[in-house]
Amino acid sequence: MPAIPASKALLLYLRLAMAWTFLYAGWSQVFAPGFSVAGFLGHTRTFHDFFAVLAAPAAAPLVSTLVAYGHLLIGLSLLAGLMVRVSAPCGAVLMLLYWLAHMDWPYIENRTDFIVDQHLVYAGVLLYLAAARAGHLAGLDALAGRGSFVQRHRRLRQLFA
Repeated sequence: MPAIPASKALLLYLRLAMAWTFLYAGWSQVFAPGFSVAGFLGHTRTFHDFFAVLAAPAAAPLVSTLVAYGHLLIGLSLLAGLMVRVSAPCGAVLMLLYWLAHMDWPYIENRTDFIVDQHLVYAGVLLYLAAARAGHLAGLDALAGRGSFVQRHRRLRQLFA
């Protein structure tokens, strides 16, 4: 974790900004009747065969539920600063999948995004949050790491270290 106060403030800002990004998406998807990934995933170009399977009528309801609640849980984790070393990499994987889904090689989403777009930037920020132990800064990771249950389990101690 950074030692300089400005670095700590920036790290906290990045964690809370990414928390809001995921919370808003999750909230608007979980509570939107009829939310489905099928429309978006059915129109992918570069990796259409892969994403079309996820948009198929049999898979779309499950994938839509996983996406909506995944967004919500990642956002809550980042907001609380709890399990950030798990949620942030999960969020980065989602961002990489969205980057691939938006791709019409070499453009992403439209002709103004050449190879790199916001999804890759978000993925980088999320990986930084995990590496910098952002959950220890005004979050619950440090507190949880000191708990007796975590201290009795080596893998959990590593997660919260």
